[in-house]
Amino acid sequence: MKNTLYSKMLATYLTVTLTLLILLGVTASAVFVGHYIRERETELTREGGEITAVISDKYMFDEKRNVALDEMITIARKYDALIQLHFFDPHYGNISVMSITDTGKKWNDMSEFFGYMEDIAPGKGESNTENDVFSAFTDMRTMTLVMNITHEGENAGLLCFTVDVTDTYDVISSVIVDILIFSAMGVVLAFLSVLYITERITRPISEVTTTVRKFSKGEYNARISYKSDDEIGELATSFNKMADEVNTLEEARRSFVANVSHELRSPLASMRGFLVAMQDGTIPPDAYDKYLTVVIDENVRMSEMVNDLLDIARIESGGDKVLNFEAFDIAEAIRTTALTFEARANEKQIELRMSFYNEQVYVYADKNQIIHVLQNLIDNAIKFTPPNGFVDIRVDEVKQSVHVSVKDSGVGISQEDLPHVFDRFYKAEKAHTRSTGSGTGLGLAITKKIIDAHGEDIYVTSSNGACFTFTLKRTSKPKKVHVHKGMKYKSRPTE
Repeated sequence: MKNTLYSKMLATYLTVTLTLLILLGVTASAVFVGHYIRERETELTREGGEITAVISDKYMFDEKRNVALDEMITIARKYDALIQLHFFDPHYGNISVMSITDTGKKWNDMSEFFGYMEDIAPGKGESNTENDVFSAFTDMRTMTLVMNITHEGENAGLLCFTVDVTDTYDVISSVIVDILIFSAMGVVLAFLSVLYITERITRPISEVTTTVRKFSKGEYNARISYKSDDEIGELATSFNKMADEVNTLEEARRSFVANVSHELRSPLASMRGFLVAMQDGTIPPDAYDKYLTVVIDENVRMSEMVNDLLDIARIESGGDKVLNFEAFDIAEAIRTTALTFEARANEKQIELRMSFYNEQVYVYADKNQIIHVLQNLIDNAIKFTPPNGFVDIRVDEVKQSVHVSVKDSGVGISQEDLPHVFDRFYKAEKAHTRSTGSGTGLGLAITKKIIDAHGEDIYVTSSNGACFTFTLKRTSKPKKVHVHKGMKYKSRPTE
């Protein structure tokens, strides 16, 4: 049989419950028997004291002896008992007193037997009780009180006061049977309760186990339905959240693999086609330069995509651990980065506008990574800006943050596409992109990863063109700063 949690809990609970019930039954029986027996012993001791007082005060005197015998007969009749006296002085001898009724005749066989008395004699001034001293004569259960008879300060003999306790033991047996019956009923109820409680406790655990097993086999839609405020409910909620995230990641992974496969397959097929055509003579040698340029361009695009993928993987695996934070002038970084795009902007007759709230704006971030972000955003803006348009780069101060915006004068982004602009391969996946410009479709995804790694925000709006804005933490000017004297800028007061 499989050693399951259910079987372990059931065995444990049953063992503990049954042990407690058995101990309770035994303890209750022992307490009751002990109490009942002590009550009888106390009663006998009290009557024995009265008998010894009668003997000392009356029986030891000849003129009062008959009165004493009458009183002892009354006591014997009251308790249906056998009273035996053993005197050390032969003058008094041995005497038995018992009830003269029919029930008293049961003591006839024991009334002449005195040999046991000295063997069970108590110490001086003491008394004790003995059970079944007449077992050789009868099956009757008896209790005998043995007490010293004192007269004028000396031990004059022994008193044995014997009563029939058969009824007492019958009552005790009856009570013990009742206790056993109730204990058995308790065991049955406890067993049923333990079964129910154990099943209630282990059922959600079994559900968790089953769901986890399904999930491990690739059923990513498997969820735990158990809901409760206890620890298992928290576990189920945490698992379901984890499963949702894993499912999302799995869908992203599949989409990523499909997109990468698509992006790699197309240029590879194109390059292979051109190279095979050149090899088999379909493309004449005088056209090699043209098609080799196409092959090289496709190779460059593949290299760029691989580098972008490596950048995303590096950022996702390390997060802020791969960043080298420092204080630097973001305005100077923007001016320097914009210079690298001046030729492309002039070629399309695009005006690069820059507006800073201060001549120098210091932020605390990874300078190289932020420059990478600026390159992606400016490149994207120039790509989607028509000829004779403009790209506006602004830096604003908002409380303790710096907001950097890159806006183009293109056609903008549709509201349907806005939520997806930072998705990987968005441009490759979507037929309704803003332009047919070339690219890997990873630039904006990398940009968002970099900003996320800084713990900052980036968002996009679209109104008379697309505007990408990201935030950085503002900081004070370092002690030593190298100012690049490059492109002109326009200063304006903080808004």
